[in-house]
Amino acid sequence: MTAVTVKTDYAALVKAAKTGDREAMERLLMRAQEAAYRFSLLVCGHQEDAEDVMQEALLKTYQHVKQISEPDAFRTWLYTTVRNACLMKRRRHIGEPTKFVSIEQSAGEDDRMSVSEVADESLRADQRMIDGWMDARLRAALKELPAPYRTVLVMREIEGLSTKEVATITEVSEANVKTRLHRARLMLRRRLEDK
Repeated sequence: MTAVTVKTDYAALVKAAKTGDREAMERLLMRAQEAAYRFSLLVCGHQEDAEDVMQEALLKTYQHVKQISEPDAFRTWLYTTVRNACLMKRRRHIGEPTKFVSIEQSAGEDDRMSVSEVADESLRADQRMIDGWMDARLRAALKELPAPYRTVLVMREIEGLSTKEVATITEVSEANVKTRLHRARLMLRRRLEDK
């Protein structure tokens, strides 16, 4: 599915959910859940924080969907919400040693249902998908990148957001996004060469 298709699909779901279509709302929440968890796990780094951020994003989506004036901008709004929540979580962890959870650890920790049965199955499916294409060296190198660079790289290369969307979410200029992305790629390449 291309980024344009994803954006259009989100917009159609938002428009339908705004009219009270419960099925559209459920589908929107499922799509938002998958994107929010995947993105927050890579940006926040903590599984518990990623689950918290995902729940916050779902709650805000449910509460504010009728107030979204531009359905085409929903994806940008969602990633902004997740990014800001990750930043808040990171501020709470200042002074604590950073403990990143590997995809393997988070996929196999235990079987308790932390969000719901459906959410748990969806999260595990996302983790298996991420694990399938992201090898251990790449994950380790990605974790070492400074947060502003890691965030831009994840949004552009993994989540498929446009430069304009990333600029809106991170509240920096498109030129700054391109610069950070270029530097992130160079840093990642160096780290991969060193491993």
